[in-house]
Amino acid sequence: MPGHFEPLPGGGAAVALDAVEISIIRSLTVQLLELIGPGPAEDASADPLAELFAEGPSRPPADPALHRLFPDAYRDPEQPPADPRQEAEQRALSAEFRRYTENDLRAGKRDNALAVIRSLDALAAADDDGGVLELSPRESRQWLGALNDLRLTIGSRLEITDEDDTDLLYRLPDDDPRKPLVMAYLWLGGLQETLVHTLMP
Repeated sequence: MPGHFEPLPGGGAAVALDAVEISIIRSLTVQLLELIGPGPAEDASADPLAELFAEGPSRPPADPALHRLFPDAYRDPEQPPADPRQEAEQRALSAEFRRYTENDLRAGKRDNALAVIRSLDALAAADDDGGVLELSPRESRQWLGALNDLRLTIGSRLEITDEDDTDLLYRLPDDDPRKPLVMAYLWLGGLQETLVHTLMP
């Protein structure tokens, strides 16, 4: 079980984590929460109908990592349209879609990240040296979402755009300043892959 998730009887997943691994995942997840931003303020409207129709931003985030987490819905940056009118139409559709969906997407990503932090804190409180983290099926899906968001964010910081970039990471010298981030990226990828397998029917 060390280093990878295994399925639990009746659903869910388990993984053995030591204190250092708990600290790394927790720290990265806290940074992810800071990147995503806070939820509604305490003085926000208590009217659930108003919250339901609250509009979000219409412009894509300037931060490349946030843009990776919240991409345009109607535009493929790797295949720009040849027709300027088509591009303008795609921009308008993407802005409209973003305005009505990004708040909910951010809330979902926040919830996933908070679920990871809470489960790690509970494990650390039970044993200072780490232990076996057991997740329910719902928690497993939240972890999967958070691990995916962490890898997208780190991949953006490392400027990974395709498989060739990932291959180059394996050949970085040990004194490269990106090496710790690369190791985290690859390790989280292994965790994510084994968690996916535990959730497959």
